[in-house]
Amino acid sequence: MNKVKSRQQIAEEYGVCRKTLYNWLKQENIKLKHRLVSPKEQKEIYDRLGMPNELNYV
Repeated sequence: MNKVKSRQQIAEEYGVCRKTLYNWLKQENIKLKHRLVSPKEQKEIYDRLGMPNELNYV
């Protein structure tokens, strides 16, 4: 987890569309500051939502 990712990349990791990810983040009250998701923000997402299924990584 050393590089920034787009919201689309994170949604794909979870196997959902960006809108679903947005709803999950809103429900968990996770606010992202920038267009790209920093490693620190990624950690918060993974800690709160759980790690994406390893099978989703390509």
